[in-house]
Amino acid sequence: MTNEDEMAFEMALIRRAAAAEVMLRRLLDDRPLSGEIARPDRLMAAMRHGVLNGGKRLRPFLLMESAALFSADGEAALRVAAALECVHCYSLIHDDLPAMDDDDLRRGQPTVHKAFDEATAILAGDALLTLAFDILADEATALPAERRCALVLALARAAGAGGMVGGQKLDLEAELVRPDEAGIIRLQAMKTGALIRFACEAGAILAGAQSDDRERLAEFGSAIGLAFQLADDLLDLTADARQMGKATGKDAAAGKGTLVALHGADWARKQLDGLVGQAHALLEPYGEKAALLKAAATFVATRNS
Repeated sequence: MTNEDEMAFEMALIRRAAAAEVMLRRLLDDRPLSGEIARPDRLMAAMRHGVLNGGKRLRPFLLMESAALFSADGEAALRVAAALECVHCYSLIHDDLPAMDDDDLRRGQPTVHKAFDEATAILAGDALLTLAFDILADEATALPAERRCALVLALARAAGAGGMVGGQKLDLEAELVRPDEAGIIRLQAMKTGALIRFACEAGAILAGAQSDDRERLAEFGSAIGLAFQLADDLLDLTADARQMGKATGKDAAAGKGTLVALHGADWARKQLDGLVGQAHALLEPYGEKAALLKAAATFVATRNS
C-alpha cells in the first residue's frame, strides 16, 4: 500500500467512524421510542459508555464500503452499520465481565462494569443487542422488507450460538483444554470472524446485489476476519497495554491456544501476507471501486493497535 493509498484509507476510516458516531448518538438518545415506556438514565449512560468511547469503527467501515461497491452506502446502510456496532459493543461489554475475560480497561477507559457495576453492564449489553435488531426491523431503515429480514437473519446467525457467542464459549473452554489447529481456526472464525464476515456480506444484502457478489464479499470477510485475529494474537504477544488500550499478554497467561503460539510470529506474518493477497484477489472484479476495501485488508493485517 502506497503512502497515498494509506492516507486515503485513514481519511475514509475517520469519515465513516464520525458518521457512525453521529448515528449511534441519535439511536442512544434518552427519549423513548414509540412503543417504549421509558429509558432509564443509568442504563442509557452505561450503554453510551460502552459504545461512544472511540474505537476505529472498523466493522461499520467495512459494511459501508461494501455497500458502496453497489452505490448503496446511504442512510439505510449507516443504520445497518450502527446496528452491527451495537452488537459488537455489547459483546465487548460482556467479554470484559469478571465471569468472562475480567478486564478493567477497554479503549483506554474503564470497562462498563468498572465505570458502573456488573449488573448494569450485563443489562447494557442486553439492551444493545436488542436495539440492534430494533434498528434493522424498523421501517426507518429504508430498505425493502425482504432485505431487512435477510439482514436480521444474517446478523442473528453471525452473532448467536453458531457464531460469535458460540466462539466466546469455545474460547472459555480453551483455557481448560487447549484446542488443536482446526479447533483454533473454528473458534476464531466464530468469535471474531463471524461479525467481520457479516459486515462485508451485509453491504451486498442491503444493496440487493446478486448472490455471487454476496458470496464473494462473505469470502473476503472471512479472509480478513482470520487476518484480524492473527494480527490481534501477534499484538497480544508484542504490544503493551498503552498501545492497545487494553490488557495484553492475557492469552498466554491463561494458557489459551492461538495460531501464533502454535506456529510462531514469523509464520503468522507470512500467513497474514497470504490472507491479504487472497482478500485483494477476491475484490479484483470491482476494480478501483474496491480500493478502500483492499486498503482495509492491508490495514487489518499490519495494524499496531
